[in-house]
Amino acid sequence: MTLKKNTEKKLRKIQPSGKREESFFELVYEVARQIPYGRVTSYGAIAACLGTKLSARMVGWAMNGADKINPTVPAHRVVNRVGLLSGKHHFKPPGKMEKLLKKEGIRVKDDVVVDFKEKFWDPSKLEA
Repeated sequence: MTLKKNTEKKLRKIQPSGKREESFFELVYEVARQIPYGRVTSYGAIAACLGTKLSARMVGWAMNGADKINPTVPAHRVVNRVGLLSGKHHFKPPGKMEKLLKKEGIRVKDDVVVDFKEKFWDPSKLEA
């Protein structure tokens, strides 16, 4: 079963309203919660995993509001396609994103994840 199918199944199980379709943002948050500690992924990788590879910007919008979501969403682990901390301005204070990544052992230089290819986690390649 793919991560996308597992995510949709899991969200349907926990949805108290009994709705059949979940919001795109809820699916984004569920994928983001599965990013391993000490790893990062991109907005586009999450969008592709959910079957909407042209929706990277919408994933970014979801991440912008992730600080208000419970259970928590590790939005600091989501960067742009080249490892740039493009969402850092949505953290309070703006240096918090880099600080959280460094706490997980991810090196950042000039707002870019060092060794991005090695730290990158591709949610679409993971079997659930």
